[in-house]
Amino acid sequence: MKVREIMTTDLVTVTPSSTVTEAARLMRDANIGDVLAMDQDRLVGILTDRDITVRVVADGKDPSTARVGDHMTRELFTGLPDWDVEDAADVMGEEQIRRLPIVENGKAVGIVSLGDIAVELGEEEVAAETLEEISEPSMARIGEVKR
Repeated sequence: MKVREIMTTDLVTVTPSSTVTEAARLMRDANIGDVLAMDQDRLVGILTDRDITVRVVADGKDPSTARVGDHMTRELFTGLPDWDVEDAADVMGEEQIRRLPIVENGKAVGIVSLGDIAVELGEEEVAAETLEEISEPSMARIGEVKR
């Protein structure tokens, strides 16, 4: 199965100058956990609900004045619509990401999430493997208890 068969194509986007509050409202209204940041037609970042929690709220910043561009992830891994879903899952696992923007001819055309893979394919094994890779800590957490 190809990524284009399961990716979400109704993208919710913001600009880097949008406020975090605007982005959060879009996420709420669309019942999603991320928005893509676009500069003209160019994908420049992604802001997730976790980014808002960790990079804005936990740092005591005001979401109504904080800008998406200051808190989004800029180093994006992207996929292609003609990739096999298993290849997308492999990249997501290797890079420890839960969402993979899909780009074609330099334009964002979709996004695929770990949930899409699990729900659409019903391949619990692929989804479970990917989730396990994503969930592995990339470094020791501060204050982590060693046993």
